[in-house]
Amino acid sequence: MSHRTAEVRLLERVTVAAVDVPKVLGELLDCPNVSEAVLVSTCNRVEVYAVVDAFHAGLADIAGVLSRHSGTDVAALYDHLYVHYAAAAAQHLFTVAAGLDSMVVGESQILGQVRLAYGAATDAGTVGRTLHELVQQALRIGKRVHTDTGLDQVGGSVVSEALADADAALGGLAGRRALVVGAGSMGGLAAAALRRAGIGEVVIANRSEANGARLAASLVEQGVPASATGLDALPARIAEADLVVSCTGAVGAVITEDSVLPRSGKPLVVCDLGLPRDVTDAVADLADVRVVDLASLQRRLADAPSGTDTALATEIVAEEVRGYLAAQRSAEVTPTVTALRRRAAEVVDAELLRLDARLPELDAPVREELARTVRRVVDKLLHTPTVRVKELASGPRGTGYAEVLRELFALDPQHPAAVTTPHESPVDGGKPWTE
Repeated sequence: MSHRTAEVRLLERVTVAAVDVPKVLGELLDCPNVSEAVLVSTCNRVEVYAVVDAFHAGLADIAGVLSRHSGTDVAALYDHLYVHYAAAAAQHLFTVAAGLDSMVVGESQILGQVRLAYGAATDAGTVGRTLHELVQQALRIGKRVHTDTGLDQVGGSVVSEALADADAALGGLAGRRALVVGAGSMGGLAAAALRRAGIGEVVIANRSEANGARLAASLVEQGVPASATGLDALPARIAEADLVVSCTGAVGAVITEDSVLPRSGKPLVVCDLGLPRDVTDAVADLADVRVVDLASLQRRLADAPSGTDTALATEIVAEEVRGYLAAQRSAEVTPTVTALRRRAAEVVDAELLRLDARLPELDAPVREELARTVRRVVDKLLHTPTVRVKELASGPRGTGYAEVLRELFALDPQHPAAVTTPHESPVDGGKPWTE
């Protein structure tokens, strides 16, 4: 679910706070059809990447976990979910990591968020070989897109877009007094953006004053007057501010109408970047107060134009998807090739034993030369077909070559070394996909 399929009010119910991520990952892995899981939960998306034993059963398991976590009826969730399977799922993650699916196209923060999601899943023990390879590819592709294109300059971030609205509402941010509520990664991003905008003074309010003080100290080092305070001082600090940027990640509201004292004609812009929201609805109804939140940004940015850099980034992702899928298809035939070579070796060994029984008087040097010759002949006969079958397997219709090898050489389809586990994929023409 993301900003493209759900309103912020629903997203904030489904979003998973960082402290709850290990618990939700554990619940996902406890599902009977889920064997690996990574959870990406940001201010504008909640996505589960999973390796499942069966598509529909796996989808039902995952939706059930999200439903229980959010207290939302499963049927209501399905109306706002998007589901990608097999090749389409890989393509979607690559697109997300490149910043092409973000509310602000081109923002680079999502790359760090995907990395954090992978780290949390690794710590929780819910990542296996499949998702490890997939996420590492996605992180590499995201870096490539931002290196090879100017997409970073096309898009900023949700923070920069919110501050652009605040700048317009206040007639400029230079020399203004700002209050940043929350000293996490987004709070740091907000503080850096305010510094670049020429803000006059910044106060960092945080539950842990020590963390707030560290962020304030870094601003002071860069020439911006800054200080830190606790959340209990919010009303007084809001009264002094021209701009409030709130991004705490708290479960409940941090700023209520009672936190905002009468402004007496002095305008105040409140940027609520928390999910769940940090600011109650009633704040927007107060005199001299304007609230910029994720919902208003969602509406404004929904039809943002895409340019040349976006098109180039899209081409890069498409190229990387083709390469990834080709590698996956080629890898699928490898166990069968290995089984074929093992079968050939077994036949050679059996024939050499028969030769020993029939001609026990052969000299050892002659016997060894015969063995080398027979093995060399078999290796040469198998070399070209096995190299070629790997090349053919990497093509769009390559998944059938392993089956042909198994049929031609009577390889045991039940032997785990001979085959992988195919699943029917609804994408790429319904061709088998191996998870």
